[in-house]
Parts: sequence; structure tokens; C-alpha cells
Amino acid sequence: MTPPRSTLRADAQRNREQLIATAAEAFASGRPISLDAIAKRAGVGNATLYRHFPTREDLVEEVYRDQIRPLREDARTLLAAKPPAQALHAWMLRFADWAGERRGICEALVAMSASGRFGTGPVCDEVQQVLAMVLEAGVTAGELRSDIDPVEVGGIFAGLLSVAGAPEQRPQLHRMLDVVVDGLRPR
Repeated sequence: MTPPRSTLRADAQRNREQLIATAAEAFASGRPISLDAIAKRAGVGNATLYRHFPTREDLVEEVYRDQIRPLREDARTLLAAKPPAQALHAWMLRFADWAGERRGICEALVAMSASGRFGTGPVCDEVQQVLAMVLEAGVTAGELRSDIDPVEVGGIFAGLLSVAGAPEQRPQLHRMLDVVVDGLRPR
């Protein structure tokens, strides 16, 4: 991806911000849109878009960067109210609801997981941090295994969302999460 925002020239920063705003509007519409169409709507060339966001996943992640942060507080609230294994399950369901309301995020997570890039962008970073926090609480409580990496759990979760991420598939996702959380318990 591009250098940190503070190192961009003013015009490059404006172009980046315009691309993010245009993509956010396009994704919120719920209609499919190409990256080329986003660049055109933003008033920049394709090369500018790809210089800032080499892949669709990079753009999707940036659009939802700030929207995922409240899910960390949700995890803390769940950990305060439930045992860690139950909190993990409940948080994953909340994340699925959050992702279901945001066009493209599930597809981006699945693509990043499949390419080995899970955990390299703002949304994945936040998911990893939340998973690490919940897994650590689970290890401390003796409810979850100590040999599990948050990236592995994130990849498993991305896979589940790829097959049962739609709102009408919540019962199936709930059962699949039961299996995953059960598999994370100490042996």
C-alpha cells in the first residue's frame, strides 16, 4: 500500500481521500462497482487508484478502517460479561453482523486469507488484536488452548464467513462457530 498519510504530498493526500470517500459511497450503495469506475467517479486516473490501493482488498480495508474499532470495545464488554470461550463465539457473531452490513469486507477478508495476507491491513490488524485479546483471556481462564495464533483463528473465521456469512445463514454460522470454539478448547 502507499506510504503513511503524513508522507504524501498534499495533492496525493487529496486524491487518496477522494478515492476513499468515493469508494465508501459506492460500497454503501450495495451495487457492484469496478475499481476503474471508482477512479473515474473520484476524478483520478486508474494509475492513481492503483498506486494508492494495489488491490480491491486494500481499498475495502481502508474504507472500513475506522468503522471496525468499536468492535474492540464490544469484545471487552463481552469478556466482562461472559466466560472467554462464550465471548469469542458472541464476538464472532457480532463481527459477522458488522461485516454483513458492509459491502465487500467479507470478500476482502477471504481473499486476503487465501493469499496469505490476512493481518496486513487495518481491518485485519484490528481483528487480529481483538482475537489475541480474547484468546489470551481464554488461555488465562484455562478455557482455550495456548498454542493458537490469532492469525490462524482469523483465517478460519474468514473461511466460515465465505460459506456462511450472509444474514440468512446465521444458524449455520452459529453451529460452525460452535465447532471452531470447541476445537480451541484445551485437550
